Amino acid sequence: MRSIKPKVLIIIGSRPEAIKMAPLVLAMRNDPQAFEVILSATGQQLQMIPQALAEFRLEADLDLEVMQPDQTLAELTSRLMVKLDEIIVGLGPDWVLVQGDTTSAMVGALAGFYRRVAVAHVEAGMRTGNQFSPFPEEINRRIISQCAALHFAPTVGCQNNLLREGVPASRIFVTGNTVIDALLWTRDQVRQQPSALPPNLEGRLHNRRLVLVTSHRRENFGTRLESICLALKELCGKFEDIVVVYPVHPNPNVERTVRRMLGGEPRIELIDPQPYRSFVELIDRAFIILTDSGGLQEEAPSFGKPVLVLRDTTERPEGIEAGTAKLVGTDQQDIVSAAVDLLCDSEQYERMSEAKNPYGDGTAASRIVAVLRDAEVALPRNGLGINEKSVNPLPISIYEVGETELPR
Repeated sequence: MRSIKPKVLIIIGSRPEAIKMAPLVLAMRNDPQAFEVILSATGQQLQMIPQALAEFRLEADLDLEVMQPDQTLAELTSRLMVKLDEIIVGLGPDWVLVQGDTTSAMVGALAGFYRRVAVAHVEAGMRTGNQFSPFPEEINRRIISQCAALHFAPTVGCQNNLLREGVPASRIFVTGNTVIDALLWTRDQVRQQPSALPPNLEGRLHNRRLVLVTSHRRENFGTRLESICLALKELCGKFEDIVVVYPVHPNPNVERTVRRMLGGEPRIELIDPQPYRSFVELIDRAFIILTDSGGLQEEAPSFGKPVLVLRDTTERPEGIEAGTAKLVGTDQQDIVSAAVDLLCDSEQYERMSEAKNPYGDGTAASRIVAVLRDAEVALPRNGLGINEKSVNPLPISIYEVGETELPR
């Protein structure tokens, strides 16, 4: 057993990372004798991260403020590398924890690897098999997998992806997804308290079916996003009892297109990105959800909400296989056809809404903390990053390969 508690640097860059890492930060800080935790926000989504963290009564310890107007991925990557390297050298962490597949996560993992610091990857093993879909996330997460000492896979399918790529079985732990931890806690708060939605929106939803929409992926910029917008207008023309609510991402490539094409439409509500609690309330009240977001594919099934995925591929095939989501792409008529089916066919709707969420049971953070508590870091650093003999000798995962759901 080690005699000193490890210093853990947790790096987040986007609102989804903040939400998904919040349960882990809280769980580790609830055990102050075991961990010293530093939460660093890169500023990749500058305005949205403080808002998301505040829902969990958290603040970032460090804010790197790397974003610049219209910067390229190369410029963002270079700024992140310099800043994160300075942080890692200055703090001397024993672990670097990253989540998902953003550029912040990729650079955080690489910067940790360059300094021979052990890297742990939360939400490891997601793959589409297409390096340009999603872009640049598919390559980002593959790079992280090469840097990581421990891999916390949300599903058995993700675990199997890592095994096929040659990751040692002893380094992979199937934990479920921490977003379900955050979601279930927030859902309980939402259902126990008055509505947090803007009053004008509350009135517009009365006696109407809510179609919740999010779309912000880089590969959908331009004509694909325009096609999504046209589909939404067509749906409103077909169904007088629906209201489309679209929290518009602040990225100019999204905002310009969406407001130009949908601004002023009488039953399309373009709203600012909502605090997490308000967004969870929107999920809870939605009839169906159209999204290119990865997180919503995981969250919506916990509410029994069918999801139409506005992408050509998904790294979350478990939802498709379970029947909670359907891959429809960005073609206008394909989107309209799939939405019409759900809006008109009650049997099809019920099949999707009653399918079981394959992404977790709300205890992923505690599983991750249990593994990290038993994993001793190799000190002084010797290039291994982690002491092979001290890793918790669990099997490939907390439960056997081949199971399709987390234990209750």
